[in-house]
Amino acid sequence: MYDLQQPLGIGATRAICVNDGQPLSVLMAASEVVGFAKTGGLADVAGALPVALARRGIRASIIMPLYRCARQAKPAPQPTDHVLTVPVGKGVKHGRLWRTDLADGAVPVWLVEQNDYFDRDDVRAGRGIYNETRPDGSRCDYADNAERFLYFSRAVLEALPVLRLWPDVLHVNDWQTGLVPVLLRELYRPLSDHFKHIYYDGIRTLFTIHNIAFQGNFPPQDLALTGLPQRLFHFEQLEFHGQLSYLKAGIVFADLINTVSPTYAQEIQTPYYGHGLQGVLSAHRHRLSGIVNGVDYEVWDPRHDRHLAARYGPDDLSGKAVCKAALQREYGLTVDASVPLAGVVARLTQQKGVDLIATIAPGLLDQGCQLVILGEGDARFHTIFKDLRQRYPDRFGLTLGFSEPLAHRIEAGVDLFLMPSAFEPSGLNQLYSLRYGTPPIVRATGGLADTVTDTNEQTLAAGTATGFRFSSYDAHALWLACQRALGLWRERPDLWRQVMRNGMRQDWSWDRSAAEYEALYVRLCRNP
Repeated sequence: MYDLQQPLGIGATRAICVNDGQPLSVLMAASEVVGFAKTGGLADVAGALPVALARRGIRASIIMPLYRCARQAKPAPQPTDHVLTVPVGKGVKHGRLWRTDLADGAVPVWLVEQNDYFDRDDVRAGRGIYNETRPDGSRCDYADNAERFLYFSRAVLEALPVLRLWPDVLHVNDWQTGLVPVLLRELYRPLSDHFKHIYYDGIRTLFTIHNIAFQGNFPPQDLALTGLPQRLFHFEQLEFHGQLSYLKAGIVFADLINTVSPTYAQEIQTPYYGHGLQGVLSAHRHRLSGIVNGVDYEVWDPRHDRHLAARYGPDDLSGKAVCKAALQREYGLTVDASVPLAGVVARLTQQKGVDLIATIAPGLLDQGCQLVILGEGDARFHTIFKDLRQRYPDRFGLTLGFSEPLAHRIEAGVDLFLMPSAFEPSGLNQLYSLRYGTPPIVRATGGLADTVTDTNEQTLAAGTATGFRFSSYDAHALWLACQRALGLWRERPDLWRQVMRNGMRQDWSWDRSAAEYEALYVRLCRNP
């Protein structure tokens, strides 16, 4: 058994109080959390933000499913005596809560055990937490995902009285928890009127959209699993083109909505980026905002990065040249400080602008540039880049797959970083690049537009330039941005170093993001 009295928070210097002088309490509900299970940026947010909130004196905790991979986390989760009885359709499914902690006990992590739903992931067998590999090598979602994440959503709400945990804010994330706000409003808040020890009516909800392309749309008959009334299944609430949409449920029923950058919050209200939900988001725009994700500078900082050949910082850049030479040797490239070296760390898909990179790469290499790429994805890009490696063995380096240490060495060793995404809700690699003195070349979309300041005469004079931006999604626009960057690198090394240092001194930490989330939580609690 665990002590349910949570510590105030690591290094807390203050505590925001909103109700009866008590510190603000936030429960983060997410389908994945870094260190336990991860497929994308959601996991990074769900793992890092609560720790940063705890540093601000907020009582933060996390709840997620107990996948097979999560059992291997450190410190290892342990079973508790807390048993859940969760309605699913006309029956119930029992589960158990497990417990571990982050940040030396400052942030409790509750994991929902239900083996029929969550104990199936196996990398060797091609089974992930959301989908599995077919015999032909393609991926397909699990057929019961609607039921799995309906169970998790209801388990979150069923856990609160069991734990005697009544947060001020229930912060839910992406389609996997999109049903929580509607379940809370329709099925659980009414319980507060009947049972004096039940306090659902005091909980406010924040719904964060990490990538609107993933929506959790299911056949309409799956509504019967939820216990929600049929009257909600229409175009203004749960129905989306004839299907039950978990993402739309979160958008419509949450008290506030946010996404992972201010620009992305605007973009998803347009047809190009909205994936059919732009009208719904526009109708609820008064509840929609954006906060850029943060970076863990304990992990991503060249001043103390254990993966690098040499350490360096904005006041002493000499170690970056050492890192460049080491990376050139690692990839078998010509070791030459006078040759510009560009890097890419990304999923090799069109969303990441890899088709644009593939188009301009031969031209860059013919100009004498070097290029290294780390990632995996679409087979056609694998073929293109393997061919380039054969044609330019001393200028082009390729690693198909992913390596965390190598990602660090690339960020530190290259002169500039290519990130021409078709869309990018927030983005992390451009933030790593800034910290590592590697000016990024980005398409001005989503979080890339919010975090990279274009280099031009005005921004150089103002001391604000941190990278290079272009707008149109086409290879020629990327080519021109690269030529601008290479021109400055070759002709004005003093200004190039200024751009490097500007980026390295930016604060894109989770502490900055946590302060913005705190303001959002306080707004929720003070304006119910």
